[in-house]
Amino acid sequence: MARKVRTEEEDAQIDMTPMLDIVFIMLIFFIVTTVFVKEAGIDVNKPDASQAVLHKNANIFIAVTEDGNVWLDKREVSPDSVRANIERLLTEQPTDYVIIQADVKAKHGLVVEIMDQVKAAGVNRVSVAARG
Repeated sequence: MARKVRTEEEDAQIDMTPMLDIVFIMLIFFIVTTVFVKEAGIDVNKPDASQAVLHKNANIFIAVTEDGNVWLDKREVSPDSVRANIERLLTEQPTDYVIIQADVKAKHGLVVEIMDQVKAAGVNRVSVAARG
C-alpha cells in the first residue's frame, strides 16, 4: 500500500481569477452608469445673487457671453441652433434640468431666447446661474 506524502508545495493556493472578474465587472458597471456633465466650455462673469442655489442634478450647461456668443458642449453655437443641440444632447443623456450661465453684461433678450429654445427642446426646468 503506497502512502501519499504531502509536501510543502502541494498546499492550497488562492485563485485570484474570480475576484478579478468581479472587479472588472464592477468597473464596467460604474463606467456605464456614470453621468457626464456637458459643460458650456467657456467661463463667464456671472451676476451676484443673495439667494443663489446650487443644483447638483444639472448636467447640461449653456454659456452666453457679454458679446452675444452662445457656448454649448465646449463649442460655440448660433442662438438659433440651441434647440437642435439640446435635443441631440438629450438623446445621449436624458435630463430634466439645464443651467444657463449668462454673463452679467449679456443682453436680456438673448438669454430669454435661449430659455425659449431650451423649453422648446423639451426641458421644463431652466435656471440662470449666479454667484452666491
